[in-house]
This record gives sequence, C-alpha cells and structure tokens, in this order.
Amino acid sequence: MATLLLRLEGPMQSWGTSSRFTERDTGREPTKSGVIGMIAAALGRPRTSPIADLTALKMGVRVEREGVIRRDYQTAENVPKANRNSPETSVSNRYYLADARFLVGLEGDEVLLKSISNALQNPVWPIYLGRKAFVPSSPLVIDGLRDEPLEVALRNHPWLSREGEEVPARLRLIVECNANEGVERMDVPLSFSDRMFSPRFVKSEYLDTPGGTM
Repeated sequence: MATLLLRLEGPMQSWGTSSRFTERDTGREPTKSGVIGMIAAALGRPRTSPIADLTALKMGVRVEREGVIRRDYQTAENVPKANRNSPETSVSNRYYLADARFLVGLEGDEVLLKSISNALQNPVWPIYLGRKAFVPSSPLVIDGLRDEPLEVALRNHPWLSREGEEVPARLRLIVECNANEGVERMDVPLSFSDRMFSPRFVKSEYLDTPGGTM
C-alpha cells in the first residue's frame, strides 16, 4: 500500500452532500464523491465508466485552513415549467467555502495511485474543486508517493502554508474508519450517471500542527 497526498486550494470550493436545484449546500471539507469525481475527470473516464477501483481507495483530509461558508444568491429568468405553463423566475442559494485549504490523502494500490498522480498533473478533462467555476489555485500533487499509511502521512506532513500566514495551533483531521469507530457519511459514489451513493464512516480529531511549512 502507498499514499498519495494532494493540496486542494482555491478562492472558492464547494463540496455538496445533499444538494437540490434551489439549495446547493457545501460541507466544510472535501467529500469522497467530489474527490473521486475530480480524479475520474483527470483520468478521462466518462460518467458511465466503472469507478469501484477509485472508491476502494481510503481517504483522509487534514484541514490546513478552515474556509468561511458564503452564499451565492442566484436568479434565472424564463425557466420552462414541466406543465408547459408560463415560464417563471427560479431562485437558488448556492453555498461555497471561501479561502479554504486542504491536505487530502489517498491510500491504496501503488500502480493506481501513480496513474492518478500523472493524470492530475496532465488531466484529460478540466478539474475543479466541487463546481466547474471553482478551479485550483496551486498544483494538486505534492511530491511523489509515500511508502507509509494514510494516517501517518497526514499527521506528519509539514503544514501547507502561505507566505506570512500565522501558523495555527491545531489542525482538524478526518480519516475513514470502521463503522464502530466513527460517524456515517453518504458520499461514496456508486455511479455518477445515476447519482447513486453508499455510506462510509469517518473519525475526526484535532492534532498539533506539524513543525515546518511548505
């Protein structure tokens, strides 16, 4: 087993878990469905392609900078109705994370992780942070693969800083775990074309910020 670390950073990110057309939510850190979707796009896999090999990867997130949740209020005029009555104006609230930064780790087969690393550096299709308008502001792949468990890599990697930024005392860590160790999240994609999902379990904790910066 190997671990691949990614830096997910941008002015805006959105990681929805229960979005509807008029109300698009966001979680406070990347969802597994969002990260797998990003990887599938980089690999050039159509929405109908199997993704079981990607969802089998164990995922963890270390929050380098907690984003601020913002709301984007949108209106769309002349939206057709299903009953063919007169078009109406549609109103939607779309939430996103502003100025967030994450260290995301994926653990699994070394050959698969190498192909993912290469694809993220030379993507077939554009990659984005939850929504098509939210593009990364820095390279995603950090160095090469690590020959260490996911949680060890996330705990020990130097904090991902920006110049002049104050080092936080603690960082939030979210890692996949057994069902009896954590809480359920319904964000493992079974099919992107049919929008089907299954649960996973995660545990959360705070850890002292590792020494050094990158």
